[in-house]
Amino acid sequence: MAYVALYRKWRPQNFDSVIGQPHIVRTLKNAIEKNKVAHAYLFSGPRGTGKTSTAKILARALNCHHGPTTDPCGTCDACRKITEGSSMDVLEIDAASNRGIDEIRSLRDTVGFLPVDGRYKVYIIDEVHMLTTEAFNALLKTLEEPPAHILFILATTEPHKIPATIHSRCQRYDFRRISVSDIEARLADIVERMQLSVEKEALSLIAAAAEGGMRDALSLLDQCLTVGDGTITADDTLGLLGMVGHTWTSRLAETIAQKDSKQTLLVFSELIANGKDPRQTLIELAEYMRNLLLAQIAPDSLDIACDRDTLIRQSRMIEAEHLTRMIKRLYEGAQESKFTSDPRISAEVTLLDLCAHQYGASEIDRLIARINDLEDKIKNGSITVNAPAEANTDARTAPNPATAPKPAPAPNVQPQRPSAPVEP
Repeated sequence: MAYVALYRKWRPQNFDSVIGQPHIVRTLKNAIEKNKVAHAYLFSGPRGTGKTSTAKILARALNCHHGPTTDPCGTCDACRKITEGSSMDVLEIDAASNRGIDEIRSLRDTVGFLPVDGRYKVYIIDEVHMLTTEAFNALLKTLEEPPAHILFILATTEPHKIPATIHSRCQRYDFRRISVSDIEARLADIVERMQLSVEKEALSLIAAAAEGGMRDALSLLDQCLTVGDGTITADDTLGLLGMVGHTWTSRLAETIAQKDSKQTLLVFSELIANGKDPRQTLIELAEYMRNLLLAQIAPDSLDIACDRDTLIRQSRMIEAEHLTRMIKRLYEGAQESKFTSDPRISAEVTLLDLCAHQYGASEIDRLIARINDLEDKIKNGSITVNAPAEANTDARTAPNPATAPKPAPAPNVQPQRPSAPVEP
């Protein structure tokens, strides 16, 4: 039997197994229980967050032989055929390759046929934003007043490209990115069920690299499992994913906070010697600095897979204003290294700028910072300012202009004219 990818093998089969979307699950369950299922839904959100899986679960819930039910059995003929993709009542259409008006017209012609096995005929149109304007116009009337046995579920990652006329005819549900903790918990459950040996830190790295997508996380786990037959370690995961890791970014942040340029370059040289990409190093360091900023401003919002105590300690070493400018400078350096012939030089200059706290501030901002620093030192007594002694002496001996005698006016002396020569 052919190998089945993990994201297909562990796809959610009921509402309770949908991860990270409690607001959508609760609403759909209530709609089924109260018999208020709409005729058209619009599922929008990032990739890998469960849009298509939820659409298929809804189709099973409505067509299950024991339903409509919020908990489809998964064993009856209707549920089994929908799961296998062989049901004639659930049609999944890829709008990216069937985006023309002719395909929508053929779909509209089949709407009038009754379901074969179940109660509803469900049309799942994936990536619906790829339809042409003419195709959307052809879908309008059918979408507005479909037969009672028809259900449309439109899925898209770019809802802003959907015409307002389509929006107004659908109930929209926005799928959110799944948190790192939820992804990590789901991966740990799958690993335990499969009786695999994977380090917890490796799962944390995979969950962070998935960027909120459960399908991406399972694909990365599937890739890591091919490394070897033994335990999957964090080092294996870092090497396979090309990531730097929190350990190295924490070391870089520590040396930058201490303004130790030499040690910063030494740590960066070790990373390069280990085959890490300079641009990826700057990007992950920017993400780490962002976590430091959150640890200062909103520690409760941290959703991280690293040592929280170390993060909070380092966050106290750098002011929030400096962190925001550091993050900006790191992304500027990452962008510069993308187009330079030697990305390492660009990355090293960026790191040195961070150590010197020269991260994008204007000359006026730097002067103001120096003035503020001098004022603080004067207030603390680190610097004393004494007036020159000569200036003080002159000030004590100088006469008061109001009481000083006025000088006598100069005599008015008329210049003598030379006498005219005497004629002989």
